[in-house]
Amino acid sequence: MSHDTWLHRIARPGARLLAHTPVTPNQVTTARLVLGLVATGLFALGPRWNLAAGLVYLASMLFDRMDGVLARLTGRTTPWGHRYDLAVDAVCDAVVFMGIGWGLRHAALGHWAPVLGLVAGLSVAAVFWLVFRVEAVRGPRAAELGGRAGFDPDDALLIVPLAAFVGLTEPLLIAAAFGAPVFAVLMFRRLRSVLEGG
Repeated sequence: MSHDTWLHRIARPGARLLAHTPVTPNQVTTARLVLGLVATGLFALGPRWNLAAGLVYLASMLFDRMDGVLARLTGRTTPWGHRYDLAVDAVCDAVVFMGIGWGLRHAALGHWAPVLGLVAGLSVAAVFWLVFRVEAVRGPRAAELGGRAGFDPDDALLIVPLAAFVGLTEPLLIAAAFGAPVFAVLMFRRLRSVLEGG
């Protein structure tokens, strides 16, 4: 992941403020986890809560960038912190789709909505599992994809709050349920070659 994406730049002033406090990067990561779970819970309450859920999830994404910025600013980068950050990302990015699916169970998709949320969430979790496997063998950041124009691949999750803001969580859920498994398969092919030294 690049350390100079647009989200990193937005998070940097907050990290600079925190650099002069006792707050640690891992505490910021924990705050990201709490915000991600709160957003998931709000999505699960149904579409009436989408605006609040989207705002909280966006805040969780900014905290995700802020923890790394704070760690680099204060010289507190650690292998454990990196793994913790990655695990929290896996949880937040997977369960948010499950929350969206559960919240849409009374909408047009009906009982299929939780199923689609589960498929999308498990596919996201599978991608992170692959990343953990590669990093265990090849070292930290060995599985990262490059970014461009101030965006990283994981910035694609900005679509979650954007869809919540404009009332398009159902199309998002459908797209995620089909797109996330495809992405997981592509990542498996790429990361398998990394594990095999290709």
